[in-house]
Amino acid sequence: MTKYVYIIPMILALGSANITAAQAGCVKGAVVGGVAGHFAHHHAVMGAIAGCAVGHHIAVEKKREEEQQRQGAHDAGHNAQGTH
Repeated sequence: MTKYVYIIPMILALGSANITAAQAGCVKGAVVGGVAGHFAHHHAVMGAIAGCAVGHHIAVEKKREEEQQRQGAHDAGHNAQGTH
């Protein structure tokens, strides 16, 4: 129980910090992985490490897809303007 006294303020501080999507993905993944690892034979640290890696990867892929969609919409707008 006492470790939660230290963990909760850290999570709140990270939540209020200005962090990128990839960093947020790592934090979210680490939290989920840590909890899952804790219940899977007390491997919370290994779960947090794996969760961070997976969360970071998913956040980067999502950001890349959003940028491609934005670029596609931007290109389509320029093409439509050029035909007038």
